[in-house]
Amino acid sequence: MHQPALVAVAVLLFSLTTVYGGKVLVFPLDGSHWVNMKVIVEELHSRGHSITVIRPSANWYIKEKSPHYSCITIPASGGGIDEKIFSSFVTRLLQIKREGGGFWSRMSLELEVGKQFYESNKDLIEMMTMIFEDAELMQSFHDANYDLVLTDPATGAGTVQMAYVTDLNYIPFVRRYFGPDVHYMSLLQAADIWLMRNDFTFEFPRPTMPNVVYMGGFQCKPSKPLPQDMEDFVQSSGDHGVIMMSLGTLVGQLPEDITEDIATAFAQLPQRVIWRHTGKRPASLGNNTLLVDWFPQNDLLGHPKTQAFVAHGGTNGVQEAIYHGVPIVGLPLMFDQQDNLNRMRAKGVAKIVDIASVDKDIFLEAVKAVLYEPSYRKAMQRLSRLHRDQPMKPLDRAMFWIEFVMRNKGAAHLRTESYKMSWFTYHSVDVIATLLAIVLLIILACRQLQ
Repeated sequence: MHQPALVAVAVLLFSLTTVYGGKVLVFPLDGSHWVNMKVIVEELHSRGHSITVIRPSANWYIKEKSPHYSCITIPASGGGIDEKIFSSFVTRLLQIKREGGGFWSRMSLELEVGKQFYESNKDLIEMMTMIFEDAELMQSFHDANYDLVLTDPATGAGTVQMAYVTDLNYIPFVRRYFGPDVHYMSLLQAADIWLMRNDFTFEFPRPTMPNVVYMGGFQCKPSKPLPQDMEDFVQSSGDHGVIMMSLGTLVGQLPEDITEDIATAFAQLPQRVIWRHTGKRPASLGNNTLLVDWFPQNDLLGHPKTQAFVAHGGTNGVQEAIYHGVPIVGLPLMFDQQDNLNRMRAKGVAKIVDIASVDKDIFLEAVKAVLYEPSYRKAMQRLSRLHRDQPMKPLDRAMFWIEFVMRNKGAAHLRTESYKMSWFTYHSVDVIATLLAIVLLIILACRQLQ
């Protein structure tokens, strides 16, 4: 969703004599963002830190009771978008693509989705207003004396103690609670450390500031044994191996005709197939294909018999495929998925299939290419080696920098202060104007001498 490759650590804070036993306030974004944030929360807890999570009462994944954190539950929706809305969006997007809908059809859908995000931001502002106007709750934040605030910049309201709210539609809110001189973007840019859910086996090289820490693949880990029934199915593949297919949590099923084409293509392969699918069972499903509501994706990717991963291109799945060295057949649907898969294709580890024009022959050809052309697996195994060849595991690196900020009460020395500059100073407008004035004076002086 909004730049899902970013997880920010907004650090402000108060007093800490030792890192161990630090108090951390977490303001997460629900959905797949929380799935990643929870990895960091659980690791912080394992290192002895006390975690408090702010959650809306209406949410998808953030459980109120957990052994790893305590909760402050706000009776609000918190800006979440209903799963049915996402499902409807995907269905209509597929319809537009397959029917060759023009620019205006796509734009109409994009505007509708934008409206949904706008409404969700309004809900989030209402939730933040409830927090700010609850004097007892605000006093509890002050009394708790948190050492660190961990937030996701995709939510507009993360840094809840000294820098509370940031994002697109928050100007009136920020002015109301901070005054007219506080710029909402400066609150976001004041974060001491930015943890990027990215690395250069996935991303292309680019310059970054010292307070940007790459932790791509931090959620990846060695595979664990599969459930016995799934292990038996995998072992039945013999030397041919297994193909796994998942389109993420938001897309349980595709249009029926596409599903039938995919099932027909799978049935023509000697490999076993494990397909995460919640819709109607395809009539053309082969005996080699197992339909499941869920599977342990990381563990299945790490199984030595897994040969290919048919995926929508979500960041988590792509990074786990890199970690385990499994090439990808991509079916991008929305958001950053096309971009993620384009990166993988450029690195020679993925074959992309256009969902708008896919049929059984096109899909079968793509799967066979990834299975039988050695270059895909060799390139992905090389990325896997590069990703693993680091002096510190990504999660440990994230923990080091989070605790670094806690130990040192911030990391202002790593953060550029350019966001405090006015726009004309930042862009050197005053310098350019001065130089132009000098040039103009020289030209005028030369003309006077002629």
